[in-house]
Parts: sequence; structure tokens; C-alpha cells
Amino acid sequence: MSEMRFEPVIGLEIHVQLKTRTKIFCGDSVEFGAEPNTHVCPVCLGLPGALPVLNEGVVELGLRAALGLNCTIHEESVFARKNYFYPDLPKGYQITQDDRPLATDGYLDAPIERGAEEVRRVRIERVHLEEDAGRSIHDRFEGETAIDLNRAGVPLVEIVTRPDLTSPAHTREFLTNLKQILEYLEVSDCDMEKGSLRVDANLSIRPVGSEEFGVKTELKNMNSFSNVERALAYEIERQIGIVEGGGTVVSESLLWDPARGETRAMRTKAEAEDYRYFPEPDLPPLIVGRDEIERIGAALPEMPRARMARFQEEYDLPPYDAEVLTASRAVADYFEETARAAGDPKAASNWIMTEVLAWLNQEQCEIEDLPISPEALAELIGLVADGTLSTNLGREVFVKMTETGKGPAEIVEEEGLSQVRDTDQLEVWIAEVVEAFPDEAERYRQGEGRLLGHFMGQIMRKSKGKADPKLVNSLLREYLSGD
Repeated sequence: MSEMRFEPVIGLEIHVQLKTRTKIFCGDSVEFGAEPNTHVCPVCLGLPGALPVLNEGVVELGLRAALGLNCTIHEESVFARKNYFYPDLPKGYQITQDDRPLATDGYLDAPIERGAEEVRRVRIERVHLEEDAGRSIHDRFEGETAIDLNRAGVPLVEIVTRPDLTSPAHTREFLTNLKQILEYLEVSDCDMEKGSLRVDANLSIRPVGSEEFGVKTELKNMNSFSNVERALAYEIERQIGIVEGGGTVVSESLLWDPARGETRAMRTKAEAEDYRYFPEPDLPPLIVGRDEIERIGAALPEMPRARMARFQEEYDLPPYDAEVLTASRAVADYFEETARAAGDPKAASNWIMTEVLAWLNQEQCEIEDLPISPEALAELIGLVADGTLSTNLGREVFVKMTETGKGPAEIVEEEGLSQVRDTDQLEVWIAEVVEAFPDEAERYRQGEGRLLGHFMGQIMRKSKGKADPKLVNSLLREYLSGD
């Protein structure tokens, strides 16, 4: 009932690690999981006299992200110092962009909830470049906090939305679409477990129909999109409870505790003036030429929604198939190569959506790790289509292909897996099975047609799955009818 009287207002700050080999202002590696404090140098440690040098690859990836989000690129942007003191911020400030960012005024459309046809536009306020801080580790030494500065200087793009998100479900769909686009653009691996994509949410509530914004809180420490949704739902209820109880919501940063399913206070929320921004004196303005912007824009890949629509039109796929196949750019590429080689897009879709995706899920890996090329899968699809293999034998061959890396024809040859279509052999198996079940045969002849399935199963078992089921079905009906 309370939710009917109040509506949430949600905006996001998303930090995305860019897919580079080295840091934003120095040549140290961004390798994840290295020994603590081994990928550091005077620049990212903030030692006196060390000067930052901008990584050109970071700029290109930032431009790709901004263009993919329909932003206006500014040909001149300025780096700034954001001053605050944390133990894992060695310089005492973070190099970021403030009032003159790389890009502004973009947008991304997202369904209001999973499977919904209604889509709402979320405006992107800004996209800017910055460096990451180090990492505080609280569980390595009892009673002490350890500092690992390997992440200090790792390149980030920060994406800030307008407060256009209308519910926890809408927020989750927006983030899902955003992650998909960033992966398509190949600007980040977006691995939340490794910290490559981190989400902070600003949330307030207001009476339905009001134009005034309420006091907002900031939610942090949400390491999955499901936790973002859960945390927002909890915080909406918490704020409604405070307001209905006559209290006042305090502007503060909150940590989400997924184990307890609740938030806890972290600190009073800082405002922009608290950071004392000023232009970074050691870096000149970033100038990006119009020709460079146009070059990068022309090289952008087809975006997920456009590709999904094309799959439906070009390959005559149902919307569900198109959505599943375009969820990942790599899977979509694999499908198109398989469909072209097989000449049967729907069969390619079926095999990828069942056998291929099931294998990837089981092995917890990416399609690049699948030891079956699109051409090899197309060959397997052809063997099933021309009757050389039954669907079940085809699945067996698929498994053997993943285990051995061999082609389907080679496996069929080595293991004698071709379907048996020799009518003499099939008739022998049929006669043996029917003679073994005389009562069932008589009941079938008396009208119990469902027993045909019983005989079919026995024959397929006797043939070890090699009998051509269509031919067996026809011959079995003739045999039982006495024709």
C-alpha cells in the first residue's frame, strides 16, 4: 500500500574497467590476481616528481563506450584532481574528469522489467575517464587492514545516469542491457567478480505525482545485478518506513550486506564541494579530433537490439531465439558462421541454444573455449539432416567432439555410429522384439495404439540407438498389421 503512495527515483554511477594491458597513466600491468603491490611504480604510487602520461588506448575505449551509448563527444575535455584521503589512495587525490568530461547527453533504452514490452529511456548524463584507487583488504590479517595498490591507476570509464530509473526491476534490466553493449563494444570484460564493473545507486522516494526530489542515499557493495535489485527493494521499503513513521531520511552512503539482506551505514554522503576539484596541472586538456571520432564511430559493431531484429528478419528466427543468440556477441558470431555453413539457420539455432549453451554452462566457460568450430557443428547438423545420424546419435557425437576435438565424420567412422537403414536388418530386429512380446502385439492389434511406442523403444534399445526411427516406425506398423 505504501508503494502505491510513493515512487522511487533512482540514478546510477557505474565504474567500468577498460580492457587495456596497462594502466591509464603509466606502463604497469592491470593483471588481475597478481601478488599484492607488484604492479606499481612511482607514477601510480604518487611519488614526488613522477608525472602521468595518458594511455592512448584508454581514450579510444572510452570513446567507443560513449558512442555506443549515443553520447555527444566533446573534442576538448579536462582531467581534474578529486581530493580525498583514503589509505588505498596513495596520492591523496584521484585523477578523474569533473566539469569538462569526455562525453555527455547519451541514452539507453531498457524494458521496465524482464520480458516486458514497455521500454523506457534512461538518459546518460556523462561518460568520463578516471583512474581507480587501490584496495583495502580487511580479512588478511586479524585486527589489521592491508593495502594492495595493484589496482591504483587501473583505467576506468564512469557512466552516470540521470535519475530516470523507476524501479529495482527496471534498474536490473538497464544494467543487463548496458553490460551487453559494453561487451559488444569490447571495451571491458564486465566481470563483476573481478571488480571490472561496479555499481553505486542513488535512491530517494517521493509521493506519487510530486516533482520534488527526496533526500537520497547511496548504495554500495553490490556485486551482482540481482543484489542491486535486492538492495534497492530493501532501501525503498526502509525509506518509506522512515517517512511514514514521521522521521527524516539521512543522506548517507550505505553498504549492502547480501548475507543479511539489509543495508548498514557507511558514512555521511560526500558532495562535490567536499572533493575540492581543480584541473590536473600535470596533464594538458585532452583533444580528440572530429576525424578520430568519426573513425571510431564507423568501426562500431552492430548493436544487440539491431542484431536481434535482423536475426528475426534475415534468418526467420522467433523473437526468443534471436534474443538468446544475441545476448553475447561471440555467440551471435558463432551462430551466423554456423548458419551460413549449414544452410539451415533454424537447425543451427536449435543446436546452439540446446547443446552448445548447455555445454558452456556446464563447463563454466566462454564459446571461444568450445573445441567445435562453426564449420564442424554445421557438418554435424548436416549428418543429422540427411539421416546419417539420428538426433540422439547426433547428441552423442557432439559430446565426443567436445571431448576429443575430432570432426563428426571421423567419430562416426571410428565408432560405427551411422544410422542403420538396411531394411533386412531392421526387419530382423522388429521380428525379434515383436516375438518377445506376443501379448503386447495382440493388444496393439486389438486397438491399443499407444503400445507402438513400447515396441519402438525396445527396437531402438536392441539397435543401440542406430536404427533409423522413421524407417523403423513404418516397417513396424506394417509388421504388426500383417501386411
